[in-house]
Amino acid sequence: MAKRERVVRMSVELPLWRALTGYRVLTAVYAVLLAAFGREKFERPWVAAAYLGFLVVWTLATLPKVRSAANCTKRFLGADLVVALTGILLTPLADLDSQTFDGPTLPSIWTAGSVLAFAIKGGWRWAAFASTFVAAANIIQRGDPSRDTFHNVLLVWVASIAIGYVVEVARASERTLARALEIEAATRERERLARDIHDSVLQVLAMVQRRGAAIGGEAAELGRLAGEQEVALRTLVSSGLVPPTRVSEDAADGAVVRTVDVADEPAGDEAACDLRALLAPHAGARTSLAEPGAPVLLPAASARELAAAVGAALDNVRVHAGADAQAWILVEDESDEVIVTVRDDGPGIPEGRLAQAEGEGRLGVALSIRGRLRDLGGTAELISVPGQGCEVELKVPRAPKVSRGKAGSAR
Repeated sequence: MAKRERVVRMSVELPLWRALTGYRVLTAVYAVLLAAFGREKFERPWVAAAYLGFLVVWTLATLPKVRSAANCTKRFLGADLVVALTGILLTPLADLDSQTFDGPTLPSIWTAGSVLAFAIKGGWRWAAFASTFVAAANIIQRGDPSRDTFHNVLLVWVASIAIGYVVEVARASERTLARALEIEAATRERERLARDIHDSVLQVLAMVQRRGAAIGGEAAELGRLAGEQEVALRTLVSSGLVPPTRVSEDAADGAVVRTVDVADEPAGDEAACDLRALLAPHAGARTSLAEPGAPVLLPAASARELAAAVGAALDNVRVHAGADAQAWILVEDESDEVIVTVRDDGPGIPEGRLAQAEGEGRLGVALSIRGRLRDLGGTAELISVPGQGCEVELKVPRAPKVSRGKAGSAR
C-alpha cells in the first residue's frame, strides 16, 4: 500500500500579491491625505470627497481579490482599472487648474497598483495593455500635456512592463524547479526500491543459483533459471526505469501543492533509536562487534538505514571473501557524527572491480551502501588492498535534536 506525501512549497508570486495588498492600502491613504492638505485648491471639493470616499471603500472591500492570482479575476481587474481611469478623468472637474499645472490626479499613485495587478496576473502583455489606458487617460486629463506628463506616463508604462516580464521569468523558473524536484523524488524512490530488491530478491536468486549448481540434477536447472532472472532483474534495476510515482500540482492561495505516491514508511522515524540494538544481531562466531558502553542514538530512520548498509557490507564479505572469512564491526560515537567501520580478512578487491561490477548491473556497493549513506547526508569510503582484506567506513552526521546517551548508562 502506498501513501501520499504532500510537499507544500510557497509560490514566488505570493510575496508580490502581499506587497500589492499593502501598496493599495497605503496609496489610498496617501491620496486622501494629499487631497485633505490641498483642499483649498479644489473648486468642487465635493467631487474629490465623493471619489476618494469611494476609492477607500473599494480598496478595503477588494483586499481579498489581490491576495492571490486565483482570486484576482479578469472581471475584477477590468473594474479596478475603470476606477483608476475615472479618478484621473474626474480630476479636472474637481480642480480646474489641474490642466494648467502638473499636479497630482485624484487617485495619485494608487493608479499604479491597478496596473501592477495586471502585471502580476498576466505578465508584461497585460501590463502593457493596462498602462496604455492609464497613459491615454493622463494625457486627456492634462489637455495640453507637458514634458513632465509624457515623462511620467512613459515611466509607468516601462516599469509595469518590466515587472510583468520579471513575473513571467519567475514563473518559468518555478516550473523548472518543480520539474527538477519531481525528477529527484522519482529517482530517490527508484534507488530506494533498487536497494530493497538488492538486499532481498537478488541475494536470494544468487544463492539459489549457487546452491543449484552445487547440488546438480534438477536443482541445477532451477539454479540456471534463477540466474537468468537475477540478470534480468539487475538489468531492470540499473536501467534507470522509474517506479510508478504519481506527481500532481495544484495552486491554492498562491502556494504550490505537490503530491507524490511513495511506499509506506513506518511511523515515528524521528524518534531516537539505539544503533547498538540494530547491529547486535550481526555479531557471531565470525563477526566481532565493538561498540561504546553508552547508547548510540540516531533518528530511527537513519539508524535503520545505517544498519542496513552494515548488513550489505557483511553480505559482501560472505559472498566475496568466503564463508570462513572473519569480519569486525567497530562503532564510534563522535560529537557530530557516528562512524561504523566494517573490516574483513578476505582477499580484498582488485583495483577497478567496483566500477566493472556497477557496469554489469551489480549495484550492491553503489546502492545498498553508498546510496543509503548519501541519502542520510553521510559518506561511505571503501579501502581495499589485494590480499589484505577490505575496510568499509560509514559516516552519518548526527541530527541536532537527537541527544547523546549519558556515559556509563547500561545497554
